[in-house]
Amino acid sequence: MLSSLYDEDQRQPVPIGLRRTDSNGLTRYHHLSGSNDTDTMNNNDTNDSTFLRHEPCEQCGSSDARAVYDDGHSYCYSCEEYRKGEEGDTEYNEQRHSKVSAESKTKGFLYGATKELRNRNIKEETTRKWGYMVGQYKNQTCHIANFYDETGQVVAQKVRLPQKNFLALGDFSKAGLYGSHLWASGKKLVITEGEIDALSVSQIQDYKWPVVSVPNGAAGAKKVIASNFDYLSRFEEIIFMFDNDEAGREAAKQCAAVLPVGKAKIATLPLKDANEMLVANKGQEVIQAIWNAPVFRPDGIVDGRTLWDEVSKKLVNDSVPYPWNGLNDLAHGIRKGEIVTLCAGSGIGKSAICKEIAFDLIKRELNIGYIALEENVRRTALSLMGMHLNKNILINPETVDANEKRSAFEATVGSGHCFLYDHFGSMDCDNLVNRIRYMVTGCNCEYIFLDHLSIVVSGLESGDERRYIDNTMTKLRSLVEELKCGLILVSHLRRPDGRGHEEGGLTSLSQLRGSAGIAQLSDMVFGLERNQQDEEEADVTRIRVLKNRWSGQTGIATALEYEHSTARLSEQVVFDTEESDV
Repeated sequence: MLSSLYDEDQRQPVPIGLRRTDSNGLTRYHHLSGSNDTDTMNNNDTNDSTFLRHEPCEQCGSSDARAVYDDGHSYCYSCEEYRKGEEGDTEYNEQRHSKVSAESKTKGFLYGATKELRNRNIKEETTRKWGYMVGQYKNQTCHIANFYDETGQVVAQKVRLPQKNFLALGDFSKAGLYGSHLWASGKKLVITEGEIDALSVSQIQDYKWPVVSVPNGAAGAKKVIASNFDYLSRFEEIIFMFDNDEAGREAAKQCAAVLPVGKAKIATLPLKDANEMLVANKGQEVIQAIWNAPVFRPDGIVDGRTLWDEVSKKLVNDSVPYPWNGLNDLAHGIRKGEIVTLCAGSGIGKSAICKEIAFDLIKRELNIGYIALEENVRRTALSLMGMHLNKNILINPETVDANEKRSAFEATVGSGHCFLYDHFGSMDCDNLVNRIRYMVTGCNCEYIFLDHLSIVVSGLESGDERRYIDNTMTKLRSLVEELKCGLILVSHLRRPDGRGHEEGGLTSLSQLRGSAGIAQLSDMVFGLERNQQDEEEADVTRIRVLKNRWSGQTGIATALEYEHSTARLSEQVVFDTEESDV
């Protein structure tokens, strides 16, 4: 009588002294009589043969104890009945398993037993239905998943080895989704990320609803879904139940986007995957996840019916006022999540206006980040300190003693609300974005000042300046939306035909230098106008609202007069408002 060991982990019968592995890694059994009972096994039948599978035994009633070999003979490890391999048996065997055995001879496929997977809580009934086998590869116990083509032919195998190593046999380019041979069409189809998960969902549903899995996990899932579009079109709903990790969630979105709108759903699980749910006896939650899976919509597409909670909230205007009433009347303050662009010709006062706004925000104890690309941090710091003192300490430093300077420092740049970028000249766009991101996330800055955009691209030796500005503005727009910070941006204007901006020429959106993207991606655009040739108006800068996405109001907002002794801008009480529009 043959003796055998039992692999408790995988429940794989392993005959002692009979197994060997050939050069291709296939397990072969050399049968020897281990008993004097010649009726049980005849020495004349000693031969080399390849193990194919386990089958039910009609003699003892065992569900899968009978081992069948490629020459037609079989042996039951339960009742120990040996059946001689006869020509008729071989022909019957070939007819019943011709597709599998033919492939095994030409492609070296592996075969084993369909067994209960205890550690996975997978029943023997499940592995038998799916043909999921446990076998041997190079003296290692392995799991074997068969993949079929449209004709039902086994064309590939995925072999799971210890330590989560995998081996692919055959031609996966001809294979469908794992398990697709079991389901032709239906109302719902669940797609998992792995074979074990597919078995788990199938078992949880009592094998009633179609389930398949992608063959190579999340990485190549999108391509597989696209290549199996015809098969998937036979089902009314496709429900992706991938692993509950970043890779699985992203892959599920990519796969769902391949299918027609409204056809795909994405189910989410509280544990990592369907098998973990099965092991934890949470099968009912898996079924609920399938039936409650929401229809997939691409990012940014929101069903208006879901917005009631959002719109019913009390409306809070989180605008922070500008330092000047006239500008507030049209712009209604400055808000996070917006880009405000100040544009003007040279010497009009763009930087002075930026610093006035920054100083006012610091006084309100709001954190600001200041990136001045045309001056060093010392000059920026002294300008802000002088505003606190109402003194032009850059021109007249002797007017400030040490105590005043210290007090001004602690009230402005030393207050903990001001962060400066120590840099001069042009810089790479990605580097700029990274600095802004750090100011917001690392320093908790709520408003960022960039003075100015034109110099960001001034270091380009060659290339398309317009396209570079477009790319920069697109990245800044996305960053502001993502971080919900406010961005005050300075940009130069092209010189207009006729009277220049330094001579009081009017500003317009079409004059923004380099790119229409500046105007398109900004929420507010303020044009600064000043006639340096007119003695009475040489120190007066008018702010014209060229674009106002908040309220739509445009036109002249205010006029600011520069006082040389204090280096401050003060709002004129009387100024021309006839050009204002609503």
